[in-house]
Amino acid sequence: MKIAISYPPIQSEKGVPLLSQNRQFQYFQSPTYIYPVVPAYAATMLKNAGYEVVWDDGIAEEKTFDQWLKDIEQRKPDVLMIESKTPVIKKHWKIISDIKKVLPSSKVALVGDHVTALPLESMQKSEVDFVLTGGDYDFLLLNLVNFLNGKEKQLEPGFWYRENNAIKNTGQFKLNHSLDDLPYIDRELTKWQLYNESNGNFKVTPGAYTMAGRDCWWRKDGGCTFCSWPTLYPTFRVMKPERLADEIGLLIEHYRVKSVFDDTGCFPAGEWLRGFANLMIERGYNKKVQFSCNMRFGTLKREDYQLMKKAGFRMLLFGIESGNQATLDKLNKGTTITGIMEECRLPREEGLEPHITIMVGYPWETRQEALKTLAVAKTLMQKGWAITLQSTVVIPYPGSKLYAEALKNNWFRFDPKDYERFDMKEPVLNTPDMTPEEVMKLCDEIYKVFLTPKYMLRQLTRIRTLRDVKYSVKGVAKVLAHVKDFGRENGS
Repeated sequence: MKIAISYPPIQSEKGVPLLSQNRQFQYFQSPTYIYPVVPAYAATMLKNAGYEVVWDDGIAEEKTFDQWLKDIEQRKPDVLMIESKTPVIKKHWKIISDIKKVLPSSKVALVGDHVTALPLESMQKSEVDFVLTGGDYDFLLLNLVNFLNGKEKQLEPGFWYRENNAIKNTGQFKLNHSLDDLPYIDRELTKWQLYNESNGNFKVTPGAYTMAGRDCWWRKDGGCTFCSWPTLYPTFRVMKPERLADEIGLLIEHYRVKSVFDDTGCFPAGEWLRGFANLMIERGYNKKVQFSCNMRFGTLKREDYQLMKKAGFRMLLFGIESGNQATLDKLNKGTTITGIMEECRLPREEGLEPHITIMVGYPWETRQEALKTLAVAKTLMQKGWAITLQSTVVIPYPGSKLYAEALKNNWFRFDPKDYERFDMKEPVLNTPDMTPEEVMKLCDEIYKVFLTPKYMLRQLTRIRTLRDVKYSVKGVAKVLAHVKDFGRENGS
């Protein structure tokens, strides 16, 4: 059997879709391609099981849709897996129809947080054959292909499928697969070179992605209310630190990788982190690769940051989300504004590079409250406690607690089934005293913190090498592109 892991091209004047393994969908003017780790595991597991696998990322390969459809028709896969997201789910329904016209016998499977939250919807509104729910769709895809090939007698929990014109399912998915059983990703098969340069998370290239855990260990009371990935991963699992260290060694030896970004929703802390950091030091990887990851406030102490710096860590991505304590409480972040200001300073003092993410457009925040978020961002950036930032509009996807709350309180500006408008080109929620244009302008203003004389002067003092110059120039280009992403012309 032949299986295609596919990302069909989605051509739009809005930009390049940031879809693969992304918690927040967005169209970017400056293309960014994130390596989809879970689909890459799926491809590797299938190949190791003896199947022919086609890695088919039409977005990263910058194909036109007609070219992609012609190529897939010629390849004739027996099964196609497509990762989807709320803003493009309707486009994928149409694409599935296009696939069925040229490959009527091929089976199509959808995965991702949207179809996990609303599996019946895609079964009813498209010709999709299977919906694989939950975040372990690499394991489920192998189970599906083995089942279709007669190698396994039944499907695991988490499948939706058709039988005699009826829609059926195998029950609630289970996250009972050991991450230590995962193979090392076949990077050649999954065309890793498509993703190792055009990525702001890599200061030096080539870079590669790993994912030690699935997905975030902050799951108190269900985790952050705005996040859709608790839909995929309601519980947290992590591989052994030795397993991740072994993979990094493989990346260094076989691929000459210079940067690694681990895309676990929140990188493990405590004894796990210390064990991993010591392995990086003992094996000498800290001198060969820069390691970055997602992290959260309220977890680490100064001695942890000191050890991480020694172990070769560079950038830490922290989600601030808001400069208002009441909003943090509503989001179930489990953090405080006072703690954020203090804890952003510590890693910076130890030579690490904090990157902060913030959001605007909350349905309960007034303009004055939203401006507090801008003030926090300015303070952290101008003091040099944060090196870079990302500003977005809050978008609650189906499956998140915030989405359910917005439905209950009638916060949506438009019909919440207008999924294509969840693409971050406009706010989806009403706010107390700001127009949609004002919300987008505020997002724009936050990005312009990069362009203030005080910040630029501080950045100039950090330049030590030609590599720093190149990274700074690339960063300015990205900022200008992001300003265009949130520009008024892209508003409602």
